[in-house]
This record gives sequence, C-alpha cells and structure tokens, in this order.
Amino acid sequence: MERKDYQRYSREFKLEAVNLAVLGERPKAQIARELGIRVNQLRNWWLEFEAEELTGAPKRTAVQEEDLAKLRRDNARLREENELLKKAAIYFARGSA
Repeated sequence: MERKDYQRYSREFKLEAVNLAVLGERPKAQIARELGIRVNQLRNWWLEFEAEELTGAPKRTAVQEEDLAKLRRDNARLREENELLKKAAIYFARGSA
C-alpha cells in the first residue's frame, strides 16, 4: 500500500469540515470521504476547535512553536550582545576621561 504525502489544511478548510459534521445532515464518515480525509482527522479538528472555544486561544502549530523558540534564542543572544556593548561603552568612556 502506497503512503500518501502529508498535506496541510488551512484553518478555513478545517472549520468548514467541522461545521459540516456539526450540522449532522450526513454521516461523518461520508463527509470525511468526500473531503478526502480520515474520520479521525475530522474528529481531532473538532476537538481542537472545542478546546479553542474553552480557552479562547488557538493552539500553536509545530511551525509556530519552532518560530517562537528561534525568536527566543535570538532575543537572548541580542540581550547578551547589548550587555557586552554597554560594558564596552563604559570601559572606553573611562579611558578617555
């Protein structure tokens, strides 16, 4: 059996799929089949959106987590560089006086 490539779906697509499932006019399996996704995926999206409603904030994706970690590392490095520059400025200010 050949494995499908991983596909990312937009938030709008996920919301529309969950809305179709919530309406309950058709079975969830049929909706998932028509959209080309698994029923479990539809269920997971549903649970994610329910959790968002309860907490009021969307869950971060892996890409967003990586970006946040990179930004934090960059911020820490820049703070260290800033402290070093402050110390250098003090040193050179003392030498010229």
